[in-house]
Amino acid sequence: MTIAPVHSGKVRDVYDAGDGLLLMVASDRISAFDVIMAEPVPHKGRVLTAMTAYWLDVLGDIAPSHLVSADPDDFPPLVRAAVESASAGREISGIDGRAMLVERAEMLPIECIVRGYVSGSAWKEYQSSGTIHGMPAPAGLLEAGKLPEPMFTPSTKATTGHDENIDLEAAAALVGSDVLAAASSICIAAYERVAGQAAERGILVADTKFELGFIDGELSLCDEVLTPDSSRFWPADAWEPGHNPPSFDKQPLRDWLEASGWGKTPPPPALPADVVSATSERYVRAYELITGLDLADWYGAGESA
Repeated sequence: MTIAPVHSGKVRDVYDAGDGLLLMVASDRISAFDVIMAEPVPHKGRVLTAMTAYWLDVLGDIAPSHLVSADPDDFPPLVRAAVESASAGREISGIDGRAMLVERAEMLPIECIVRGYVSGSAWKEYQSSGTIHGMPAPAGLLEAGKLPEPMFTPSTKATTGHDENIDLEAAAALVGSDVLAAASSICIAAYERVAGQAAERGILVADTKFELGFIDGELSLCDEVLTPDSSRFWPADAWEPGHNPPSFDKQPLRDWLEASGWGKTPPPPALPADVVSATSERYVRAYELITGLDLADWYGAGESA
């Protein structure tokens, strides 16, 4: 028995679980420079799923979410039968700890980014024009500098290529001013709570990307939330304005690829085992440092990646 695929992305595969539900599976695939590597990164899918479930619980009073359950025992018979079937697809086998049962949502056609520090594409724009997403920004900021207040900085959702940073006026044209105001309020409140909690553990949340959608008329948090793939997490003791700190993400992979001489077009080079291991360790460490939990206690610990 199989269940119908709905969408397959660089990392996530989504399936129709029946009764208005979806099964969202985070694979161990990893991409860099928009190219998917051949080698999976052990535990990455479990980290993305566990962190999302953790933060959705922490933020539950700020906004509802699409999460029904990440407990494999709660998955409907249709899903369990597909997992156990010999004809199951490659990403449906071994999903414990990597899958979430979620409600379908009417997704907003924008990415909802909150920035507490100026980095990445925002820093590049600020250097050239003094703005961030086309909006005025304080003068005299340094790379990785802290903003006076968190900024809600939306972007488009590109079906191909890269998302495009847009200002609030352009975002309002896509979703409506009332919806944009509600999305901004949710995302800023979520960011401030998470940033405060992470700071207590010695981690700075430089920026993060939320995806929101309507479920039964309520604007809800959807997809992945505050993971190393959707956020920049910096060690506080390594932060200094004017320098980009190391982040808890795929940086070991990016560094190796940059030094390899690869032209950043498919096919990618084969990854050495130590690069895969270092990347896996970076993801696991991010989860355990930020949440204070042990990944070994999350579902699927006994399964190979």
